[in-house]
Amino acid sequence: MADPVLEGRGLTKRFGGLVAVNGVDIAVERGEILGLIGPNGAGKSTLFRLIAGVMKPSAGSVAFNGRAITGRSAHDICVAGVAVTHQIVRPFREMSVLDNVMVGAFFGHRPRPRGRARARAAAMEALTVCELADRAGAPARSLTLAGHKRLEIARALATRPEVLLLDEVLAGLNPTETDRTLELVRAIRERGTTIVMVEHNLRAVRGVCSRIAVLVEGRKVVEGDPDAVLTDQRVVDAYLGTAHA
Repeated sequence: MADPVLEGRGLTKRFGGLVAVNGVDIAVERGEILGLIGPNGAGKSTLFRLIAGVMKPSAGSVAFNGRAITGRSAHDICVAGVAVTHQIVRPFREMSVLDNVMVGAFFGHRPRPRGRARARAAAMEALTVCELADRAGAPARSLTLAGHKRLEIARALATRPEVLLLDEVLAGLNPTETDRTLELVRAIRERGTTIVMVEHNLRAVRGVCSRIAVLVEGRKVVEGDPDAVLTDQRVVDAYLGTAHA
């Protein structure tokens, strides 16, 4: 990969004696959807937090568009163009859906919109992409789980990211909601946003991702084409156990 838009080298995170992420190299190609999979506790969400600035790495570095962003605040990294959604959604429940997304428009990118009207327009654009425009005036607490997931994505989109990190956006969704969300992910990529997604739904990952990287016990064990990765014996053993496999 000649010119990755996002690159991590030797990323490591220690919590006392526990090594949650251990020397991971990851490179994201501009315009792709990269899947990040692995068993529970493999370090996937921690790796996201290191990239997004939510946590500082114990070792290693992160570069975005060729410039080091290691150690910068989550806000600075978001402003630079890397947005992240969270597995457990936390909207401003009593605020409207529109106002929730306007927060992203105002504070997530530079230059900031000049005036409420421009922030509102940016927020409505994100809500339209996420098929929530008809709920713009409703309180965020009134949304279903699927609606909350879409609101989280819309709030991230309002920051106008170059790279969008999606942390288990399919968790808890039924098959119909899952398919709709995968359509949304494809639509976002088609609009020019590079996507990295942490996911447990292997069928979904196979269907939407151009490449997959697999973490096991904090280490990257394999990376490549979805079909090749998902049939790799190391991946089968990690998910099913060696004896079962």
